[in-house]
Amino acid sequence: MEQEESSNEQAPEASEPVFGNNILIIHPGSYWIRIGRATDAYPVSVPHVIARKPKQRESSQNFEDKLIIRHGINHPNSNSQKQHALKMVQQAIWAKKTSSGQRRQNVALSEVTNYNDEVQPQTLDDNSGLTWTPNSEQSEFFIGEEALYLDPNESYHIHWPIRQGRFNLHAGVGGSITAVLQDMETIWSAIIETKLDIPSKDFKNYKVVLLVPDIYCRPHVKELMNLVLTRLGFGAAIIHQESVCALYGSGISSACVVDVGDQKTSISCVEDGLSNRNSRLCMGYGGSDVTRCFTSLLQRAHMPYRECQMEKTMDALLLIELKETFCHLDQDLDGTQLLDFHVRYPNSPTIMYQLKLGDETLQAPMGLFYPQLFGIVGEKMVKTQQRNQGDAEDAHDENYLLQTQQQAAKAKALEKAAAENNNQDGNANTNRSTSPTNHHNDIIQAEAPPPTISRRISTSQSLDKALGVDQAILHSIDCCSSEETKKKMYSCILVVGGGLGLFQGAVDMLQYRIQSKMPPSFRAVVDKVEVICKSKDMDPRLTVWKGGAVLSCLDTAQELWIKQKEWKAMGLKVLRERSPFVW
Repeated sequence: MEQEESSNEQAPEASEPVFGNNILIIHPGSYWIRIGRATDAYPVSVPHVIARKPKQRESSQNFEDKLIIRHGINHPNSNSQKQHALKMVQQAIWAKKTSSGQRRQNVALSEVTNYNDEVQPQTLDDNSGLTWTPNSEQSEFFIGEEALYLDPNESYHIHWPIRQGRFNLHAGVGGSITAVLQDMETIWSAIIETKLDIPSKDFKNYKVVLLVPDIYCRPHVKELMNLVLTRLGFGAAIIHQESVCALYGSGISSACVVDVGDQKTSISCVEDGLSNRNSRLCMGYGGSDVTRCFTSLLQRAHMPYRECQMEKTMDALLLIELKETFCHLDQDLDGTQLLDFHVRYPNSPTIMYQLKLGDETLQAPMGLFYPQLFGIVGEKMVKTQQRNQGDAEDAHDENYLLQTQQQAAKAKALEKAAAENNNQDGNANTNRSTSPTNHHNDIIQAEAPPPTISRRISTSQSLDKALGVDQAILHSIDCCSSEETKKKMYSCILVVGGGLGLFQGAVDMLQYRIQSKMPPSFRAVVDKVEVICKSKDMDPRLTVWKGGAVLSCLDTAQELWIKQKEWKAMGLKVLRERSPFVW
């Protein structure tokens, strides 16, 4: 029987397709999860959400993670902070001239509100064509859009397992790490089985490239590897950072990678396939905050759809669509704009509204450069890579090496001190300290060299206030070690994700703000600050996933695969040894 199992495990390698048809690329995010074969032109993109039927012992009240509502926005100081930031945004918009050299036209708020107050809704169709998710059999769970389009009267808990790039751990229902991992296992396996037509019994024949944020949490990475190789049962896996894969996907060797997602914005300087640890920054804002900011500006402009509520899932989806359709960063689009939009609810008529707006469509995405506009108070908005706290499963990690180095240094210092004592004549004995132990410690302190693998974190760890995207880029580049590297980073800024690069005028706006703020010493040596938002005309939301597909086919990556047997036998040790980034 054992021989039979062994032959079954070796069979997939013998019949392995040449072009990676048995390799899956998994890129989990706060809003989307993208999964596909390495040979696919595009991944399957599904909202990373699950609706679960409550257990009988749980509270009858449904728990729901909101789409664009977040903590920190209802602080007493939120409104005053937003008002102050809005004045700064208005000043910045006025200061940058249009391509014709003119100042933008100021649109009076009263002109906008007076028009919108008179708008009446128009019914286009008696039926929107949308329906609530069918649930006659009272299914245990729904994922993706089926979960979003569940009738609000249904009794289900709504969970988004990742928030701001990390596990969505909280004190509410489904907020434990066990529940989060169970949700991810259910979502991932359901997508692979239904969307990619791969039955779970065949998972062992497939390999996985798993993409994780640049600033990663080691315990979470460990759990993700365990999820892929043990719980889902894939045959092998590689785990890699998003910023490095972004370069693989765009065909660039070195760049400052700016990843603006739905709920986080991360910056990392990548050179020759390695992310500079000191340059990594992660800000706790993204596209959903732009949506919420745009909503408040719409309300200030007396949006004619007055029943709109951010707390309702259908309205939140509408607001996301309005942001993606109307918002921009193009200085040349000034004056009033007459727009129209449709409101569609399942099993209800389609309603059309007209809407007049001024600078609101530009002000909202400018919040990425002035994050105070989002009104988030009381949260740490900037994160950096933290030190390794150690893990009992990996006894020989960097902490072990640091301790052994220190012990070796102490032993060497003690030997040297003993030799000096033996060489001294007897008359010097009277001048010795009455505390020889302290004397030895002093020698140890003087002689012990600094640990060679000590990972010094840059001063960015002490950053307390939120940084705009342009400020974060400048800070990240400034943390690079050499002037030549900094010059490379200024010369190539790669924007990925859907939170910034899809806005019209994003390239020119970011380029202008970086050039105007970069140190004078670099303005003379950097020929041009090049900002790339759509490398190879690719959707910036797919660049990282595409890079994972490229990585899986590289000859140099073939030694990085961690097989299921190796993971079960050695755990974190094999991850530390095979990880393509400094673990």
